Amino acid sequence: MASERSRNVPLYEYLCEDCAGIFEVVRPIREAPEPQPCPECDEDCERVMPSSFSAYIMRQGYPRRIPDKGTYWHLGQEVTYLPKQARPYEHPQVTKHREKEPLSTQDYTDLVDRKIAERRLAREDRRKERELKRDRIANRGREFKPQPQPQKRD
Repeated sequence: MASERSRNVPLYEYLCEDCAGIFEVVRPIREAPEPQPCPECDEDCERVMPSSFSAYIMRQGYPRRIPDKGTYWHLGQEVTYLPKQARPYEHPQVTKHREKEPLSTQDYTDLVDRKIAERRLAREDRRKERELKRDRIANRGREFKPQPQPQKRD
């Protein structure tokens, strides 16, 4: 009976604010809310929700998911460090470098004309598909020929 109880003891996660460490402890449910000493610095640590529930903490002034991979997010993309100096909305790992020379006026107008032609072709293709679909739906009823029903005999 005692060994059966020890197998059913839940596992809890604790977070140490001092050393920013996360550790797990197997404890009975009645002892779960009590603080647990950190195995690294021996400070009392509070229990946190399991990381599968996407718990967040604040580290270095930024919200961090537990467990933390040590990366940062910049405009929806993951980066490995925060730059010390950068222009607004730019990051060296994310920002694409501009072409060395801007497009000439002729190249730009050619590009715009090509895009307009592509859009017109796509619009025409969609219109043809809609017409074909309408024709198929309209012809469905014409293709069906009712079969003669056998007459009932009394």
